[in-house]
Amino acid sequence: MNVDAFLDDLSELRFPHAFNPYSEKCAVHDVDEAPAIRRKNLEAILLAATTNGIDSLWIGRDLGYRGGRRTGLPLTDEAHLSSHAAIFGCTSLCRATKGPMVAERTATIIWRMLENIGRPVFLWNAFPLHPHEQGDPLSNRCHTRAERQACRSLLVWLLRTLNPRHVVAIGKDAQNALADLDIAAVGVRHPSYGGQAEFITGITTLYKLPKARRDYPQLSLSLS
Repeated sequence: MNVDAFLDDLSELRFPHAFNPYSEKCAVHDVDEAPAIRRKNLEAILLAATTNGIDSLWIGRDLGYRGGRRTGLPLTDEAHLSSHAAIFGCTSLCRATKGPMVAERTATIIWRMLENIGRPVFLWNAFPLHPHEQGDPLSNRCHTRAERQACRSLLVWLLRTLNPRHVVAIGKDAQNALADLDIAAVGVRHPSYGGQAEFITGITTLYKLPKARRDYPQLSLSLS
């Protein structure tokens, strides 16, 4: 499998009550060419990662409706598209939505740490689409085991192709999902729901960051 085949397989995934941002358009927020834009965003990061190598692979649970559903990039909201492009030295990444830019609290904390690490970290999810509640596409739900297992080959390809120095599970749900897929990972606390300080401490310890970088104020809860 190469990058094009990976993106083709990803774009063809279909599950009930799950939005595929690489082949589907949100009737409320997306511009007409949104699926193609999100696929190009991911393609740019994948090509840079496969060409130049990565340091680590961070894996979350699944795409969120304020982040990856809109950008096509896991753990990345629209406010951090330029940051994502910068750590891989690739061309500018584009918004696929109309209206005001949307920020996500989890992405804000994660990108604060990624910018301090200063190394190319590839971001992914145990389930690479946005699962939502029936009848409410702008909601989040946890994906099912069957959904996760159906996408395992994509994650295995990423691991074999990118050969990361660290595989980091962001949150207990992601850690349990990876264990179910027989993929070993270092677990850190998810930064949401009161876990910001523990997440920062876990990443700081794993990457041996200077202590001065541990001291961050708690982010406002106005971001979801």
